[in-house]
Amino acid sequence: MAATQRIAAGITVAAACAVALSGCSTDGAEEGAHGKKGAQAAAPKNAVRLIGDGSTAYTGLQPHLPRPERLKPGQKPPQFVVFSWDGAGEDSQKLFSHFRKVAKANNATMTYFLSGVYLLPEDKRELYDPPKHNTGSSDIGFGDSQGIKDTVDQLRGAWLEGNEVGTHFNGHFCGKGTGVGEWSVADWKNEIAQAKSFVKSWKTNAGMKDAKPLPFDYDKELIGARTPCLEGQKNFMQAARELGWRYDTSGVNDQVWPKKKDGLWDLSMQLVPVPGRGFETLTMDYNFMVNQSGTTTQGDPDMREYWGDQMRDGLLQGFDRAYDGNRAPLMIGNHFESWNGGTYMRAIEETIETVCTKKDVRCVSFRQLADWLDAQDPATLDKLRGLGVGKAPKEGWPAFLAGKPAPAPKGVPGAPAQR
Repeated sequence: MAATQRIAAGITVAAACAVALSGCSTDGAEEGAHGKKGAQAAAPKNAVRLIGDGSTAYTGLQPHLPRPERLKPGQKPPQFVVFSWDGAGEDSQKLFSHFRKVAKANNATMTYFLSGVYLLPEDKRELYDPPKHNTGSSDIGFGDSQGIKDTVDQLRGAWLEGNEVGTHFNGHFCGKGTGVGEWSVADWKNEIAQAKSFVKSWKTNAGMKDAKPLPFDYDKELIGARTPCLEGQKNFMQAARELGWRYDTSGVNDQVWPKKKDGLWDLSMQLVPVPGRGFETLTMDYNFMVNQSGTTTQGDPDMREYWGDQMRDGLLQGFDRAYDGNRAPLMIGNHFESWNGGTYMRAIEETIETVCTKKDVRCVSFRQLADWLDAQDPATLDKLRGLGVGKAPKEGWPAFLAGKPAPAPKGVPGAPAQR
């Protein structure tokens, strides 16, 4: 949305050097790698139970989610790539709907981090009472009737295609003294409760009581997030852990296998090369932009093609060193924006088209990645974490992972079916 041009304004140039998401495709997954295709079927069409005012509904298991399975002894891990979107919403640019088509064409699913205020009309802004800010305030604005309708349509379709709907919270407040970095654990819980409420009551708030519901229970759908401007991670993670969430993606990592941090999977974005320059930056459109045109979102037109190519090639270099090296998941973050003439949207689209159709590549949502990680033998993951950035096992994958993994406990993803 246009208002999201201010989304990452609180990230400093120094911080603009590390964001990456990793994922994997949900269709055609091989048994023993990601899972059996179609292992989790959707509920019958008549199994719809409206929740609250009917803004959301329980419709059964999400379609197109394969059942993750443990790696077999000596099996080379799949290459996961996660593409995710901060403040996901559909506006006149139609980027949400466009990238849904791109994902489907390239066997990919993604994570869409929805900003709750995008489903709250401007004339109902007083319903939002942000922590440490005036009631009705937001640094990214609010929704309008058309935007709410279009965003809900995209969220509904995306979820039914196997994509994840996470949260980017609400007002997107950044900066020292005024931003989310100052929030307490209680403040984060308050913000999360409000983000949920705007999704669970969008019909009432927008006056669209006859519209179709979102086909998921948002209380159960939410298992992770990315904080605005990557601020406030410590207290957010405590709040998320107490709420039973499963992952966070608000930090900065190298391209190594993830581990749990304070009980949550740390699926933070990563540092990748900036071609032609002597440093690395986060795998996010905003961070590449800051290193190219500063905080000016519409820089020199003569440089825009080069800037987009630079981002695409940096992401591909990061992908190649993982794919040919330690196979660490690659995490990539974006915004539905036309910064610098839309060159970063082109870069992301070309990256998706290049990597998601390769052998053994799984372009997935964060939920699917967390499911797969939970299904693995902890000893196997420990071995994988010992591989440095871009480093494949010297003895080869069959020897490196030759040990027989411990059986998965009953009831966890990847465990044998109970009889």
